[in-house]
Amino acid sequence: MKEFKEFLNAVQNNEFVKGHEILEELWKEYKKIESLKDEAYILKGLINASTALALKVKEKDDGAKRVWATFLKYSPLIDKINSKNLPFYKESKELLLKKALVYEIET
Repeated sequence: MKEFKEFLNAVQNNEFVKGHEILEELWKEYKKIESLKDEAYILKGLINASTALALKVKEKDDGAKRVWATFLKYSPLIDKINSKNLPFYKESKELLLKKALVYEIET
């Protein structure tokens, strides 16, 4: 999916607000479909992780910590889901965790 590549590219290039925006429409679509509920939660987590990194860059540590918690809440679903999007979810999780180390967000 085009959005997935764009999201990974944005996060890789530290364009965290852009990363959030890229996945937001897809998340809105997924959350309306009962069979995609868990994937909507995963997308919500990825969006929040990107937002947390954007907040951390702006030195809004408390906000970053609060929003990162949503990513931590939903990221375990990645290890449980059977989805054609699984490679993207795994790659995104790995990249976001690496960025969290760089920007010193507690994981």
